[in-house]
Amino acid sequence: MVSPERARSRLVEELRRGSRVRSPAVADAFATVPRHLFLPGSTIETAYSDEAIATKFAGGVAISSASQPSMMAIMLEQLGLCPGQRVLEIGAGTGYNAALMARIVGPSGSVTAIDIDPELIAQAEDNLRAAAVKGVELVVGDGALGHPDGAPFDRIILTVGSWDVRPEWVEQLVPGGRLVLPLAVRGSQLSVAFDLGGDGALRSDSVRSCAFIRLRGIGAGPATRAASTGDGLLIQVAEDSTVDPAAVAAALQEPGPVRATGVPIGPADLWDGLGLWLALADRSTLRVLASGEAAESPLARRLLRIGPDRGTVALVDGEPGEDCALLVLDPRGRPGTGRLHPAAVQVFGPAGGPAAARLGRMVRRWHALGRLNAADLVIAAVLPSGEPPAVPAGRTVIDKEFSRLLLGWARPTQPT
Repeated sequence: MVSPERARSRLVEELRRGSRVRSPAVADAFATVPRHLFLPGSTIETAYSDEAIATKFAGGVAISSASQPSMMAIMLEQLGLCPGQRVLEIGAGTGYNAALMARIVGPSGSVTAIDIDPELIAQAEDNLRAAAVKGVELVVGDGALGHPDGAPFDRIILTVGSWDVRPEWVEQLVPGGRLVLPLAVRGSQLSVAFDLGGDGALRSDSVRSCAFIRLRGIGAGPATRAASTGDGLLIQVAEDSTVDPAAVAAALQEPGPVRATGVPIGPADLWDGLGLWLALADRSTLRVLASGEAAESPLARRLLRIGPDRGTVALVDGEPGEDCALLVLDPRGRPGTGRLHPAAVQVFGPAGGPAAARLGRMVRRWHALGRLNAADLVIAAVLPSGEPPAVPAGRTVIDKEFSRLLLGWARPTQPT
């Protein structure tokens, strides 16, 4: 059996090869902190695999997990920690991420981790003690409110998904401080590193794709609207969409012709690339998912494979969405190389032709623009206390409960 030390070394090598770890400080933290002591029921091989590990369930659904090390590394690099800084972590989990941050900020800094679940805090406390980690304070509370008793903080990081940017977090940051959080954006989840400006607005330093369990408590936000078809396909629409998912589910019972796009598509493009670009460009964008037995239904087998599941993106024509077009695998195209496969557009509903034509044009435009993805996004978040900047041309505006998001692309959005 491999030793914990060798397993940590291999993990760091893997994270370096994938450019997830870039800085010496983050590499040192992963090489030093014993992750297996934060996962006491796991083998050494499991503890140091680059996989997320669910640690608590409710009703058969995971409500807490040990995050995937590569995603943790990405967010720690986004956070940009320095020795001596004061950090607030919202979502304590196993305590492992807090231990990594404590290693980076050192004895002159401090880390406070808050979680709504007393059981998780107790387990994190046991894990930190077993790993002999100092400099971490654990607090039971609703992280949506931050931790005003410990404020201000140089850095605040959420290791749970959030629908909104809450004012409490901004108020508890020092001027020029940084907030990193997995933020819901029209069906995608984005890890955004926001810097607090002198005008009270937050501006992104970096954006990456991610997938985290959602906040519990008052910050949970609205659930994604969804409907199921008779054969188990799940239709998901963004919370600010006017599309009726039930109408789309009915339209999928009326398949029409398939039209080639000439564009190769991969699973990551459903959320990080094309799907994200479509959702920001057209509010009628939705996603179709198939899990379990439904993933083997005749329609689902034409969708992209995402692990054990299948999925795709779609557009509707008009409201509430009786006519739509799905991105599917091109049955006439040559098999793709690697994870990319030739894509086509299929018409659904009695008059889905306009939606199919629009989806085909947008797929080809996205490809011509260089296949934009989350890393190409720039985002500003403005809260009521901040000064609302002018909305530049071409920006997408999304209004949440507390914040207004202004989203645009760092790369040109006109084909060259």
